[in-house]
Amino acid sequence: MKISQYPNPEGLSALMTSEDPSPVVMLNLLKFKAKADAPDEGISGVEAYSKYAEAMRRIVEGEGGRFIWTGRVTGMVIGESDVDFDMAALVEYPSRQAFARIVQDARVQSIGVHRAAGLLGQWLIATTHTK
Repeated sequence: MKISQYPNPEGLSALMTSEDPSPVVMLNLLKFKAKADAPDEGISGVEAYSKYAEAMRRIVEGEGGRFIWTGRVTGMVIGESDVDFDMAALVEYPSRQAFARIVQDARVQSIGVHRAAGLLGQWLIATTHTK
C-alpha cells in the first residue's frame, strides 16, 4: 500500500461536498514500517508515527476535536483485506470544515515527516453519527 499526499485533494473535495454540519469521526487504519525512514532512522515505524500522533493530538484538541480511541488491531473477524493493519484510531473533528482546516495547517504539514517516516499504509474513513 502506498501512502498518498496528506490529504489527497480528491478525497478532501469529496468530504467537503457534504452539507452535513455534524461532527465527523475519522476511522484511521494504520500499518507501520518495521524501521522508520528519514528523519527518524534508528527507531521503529510505530515510534516515528507516535511523534506525529502526539503533536497532532495537541493541534486537533486545540481546534475543538478529540481523540476518541486508539488500539492495536489483533485480528480480522469478518471480511478480508490485503493489509494486516497494526492499529485503529477514532478521531472526532467538530465539522468537515474543521478537518479540512486542520489538515491544511502548516503545523500539520511540518509534523507530517514523522507520519511518512513511520507509516507503510493507511486507510482514512470519514464517518458520521447515525441519527
